[in-house]
Amino acid sequence: MKITWSLKKFEELTPLELYVILQLRNEVFVVEQNCPYQDADNKDLLSFHFMGWVDNKLVAYTRIIPPGISYEQASIGRVVNSPTVRGDGIGKELMLQSISQLYSLFGNVAIKIGAQLYLQKFYTSLGFVQSSEVYLEDGIEHIEMTKQGTFS
Repeated sequence: MKITWSLKKFEELTPLELYVILQLRNEVFVVEQNCPYQDADNKDLLSFHFMGWVDNKLVAYTRIIPPGISYEQASIGRVVNSPTVRGDGIGKELMLQSISQLYSLFGNVAIKIGAQLYLQKFYTSLGFVQSSEVYLEDGIEHIEMTKQGTFS
């Protein structure tokens, strides 16, 4: 499967791109996970939007958040894959690409994320370490995890 990756600031998104981003986030986070929450949290306006496309269909997405907005550190959030591509390794590729994009934007800085607890092993495999106790966010167990910058 050939994925075309693109990164845009909020103001560079086309109306169609914004629509399909919100559609995918709602499909997974609200409908599939049965979790009504306020997705439009104003962070989109200040973030970079990293999209993975297959045949003009959005199949993977993250929101790359500059330092000082969600956390003191830069962050990656709203990590989501379309149900149509799960099991194909797209999640790992999405995160590796997102980490690379974040480093290109902000340098080799620390990254902090709020991860659903059941994904702890996945994020650990990418170099993240648990940095908080378990907490509930929108009724789902989460932990904060941090990846230190890779200084070379």
